[in-house]
Amino acid sequence: MSASQTSSSDVPTLLVKIFGKDRPGITAGLFDTLAAYSVDVVDIEQVVTRGRMVLCALVTEPPPGLEGDLRSTVHSWAESMKMQAEIISGLGDNRPRGLGRSLVTVLGHPLTAEATAAIAARITKTGGNIDRIFRLAKYPVTAVEFAVSGVETEPLRTALVTDAARLGIDVAVVAAGLYRRAQRLVVMDVDSTLIQDEVIELFAAHAGCEDKVAEVTAAAMRGELDFEQSLHARVALLEGLDSSVVDKVRSEVRLTPGARTLIRTLKRLGYQVGVVSGGFTQVTDDLKERLGLDFAHANTLEIVDGRLTGKVTGEIVDRAGKARLLRRFAAEAGVPLSQTVAIGDGANDLDMLNAAGLGVAFNAKPVVREAAHAAVNFPFLDTVLYLLGVTREEVEAADIHDIG
Repeated sequence: MSASQTSSSDVPTLLVKIFGKDRPGITAGLFDTLAAYSVDVVDIEQVVTRGRMVLCALVTEPPPGLEGDLRSTVHSWAESMKMQAEIISGLGDNRPRGLGRSLVTVLGHPLTAEATAAIAARITKTGGNIDRIFRLAKYPVTAVEFAVSGVETEPLRTALVTDAARLGIDVAVVAAGLYRRAQRLVVMDVDSTLIQDEVIELFAAHAGCEDKVAEVTAAAMRGELDFEQSLHARVALLEGLDSSVVDKVRSEVRLTPGARTLIRTLKRLGYQVGVVSGGFTQVTDDLKERLGLDFAHANTLEIVDGRLTGKVTGEIVDRAGKARLLRRFAAEAGVPLSQTVAIGDGANDLDMLNAAGLGVAFNAKPVVREAAHAAVNFPFLDTVLYLLGVTREEVEAADIHDIG
């Protein structure tokens, strides 16, 4: 068999492993040492954890008679750098990854060894193999991403979701591939998602009927009441309020922690961002302007002669309406539905979450967590960035660059 016919899996290779205290020049020094032996680089992997480096280089075998000298030289160089070296002979490259590739993002506060062991064991039991592990963030939560192959995404997600609830962590499983990097539209619910409040309850506080409205709102969000009927019932309680209350409510709205960071980072990445709400345009239009959103749609409180009439005008934004608006926004943005992200917390968000390429339940009711593609149960909206593969360091670096 000629050299050109030799399978790459039959080519002799050396795995050169260097580990010790990290310092500038280690990587350059190793490959400068190897260059003297005319080897080719097949693969490189480097990890630094708490100042300790592990550098692995997979290279072709040197010309005949030189392997012993290469080993001796590498060990001497490593010793001079106060590092340790290990060199292992073998054949070929890394084994091919199995079919079915997913990214498993694990969020914990804290992320315990017990939870990590359970997740790793469950991946193995489903027939998956962990190819790589990478930390995305260390605060406000610990976020770690597992690259998994050998098992399809859906059965892996089903297996891990049950464990996540038991372990008190969040686990999101998405298919790996180019589509993840291509997502270009994020659409969020507003009440209890983008903001910490229920807007109608803020209006109700000024009308003196907060308790009655809150009771109906809670039942609707649990899916126990028809949304449109409950909306009309709640809005009717606002009849007679002076329209000046709109400005007061706008000033009372509290953004969810991390909301500005999420939107700012998404916009820097070239994403388009929108909101859909069963609340009111009197608030969402203001949020659109303040936050630089691309899309916003909600119900509209009717105001006549400077007072709320207790009615809404136009098409009702309900559960089905939110999904329709997601599709409309995607069409206007020129983004396939498979490349959209939807975020919500209530039963009236379910159709939108299911229609999106990635549906994220944010501090959601149990029925929503069970149906969504991913769930985040920490009170920081920017943790959604980790599900998109964005690291905390990248967010901070972009902020510093803009300030500079």
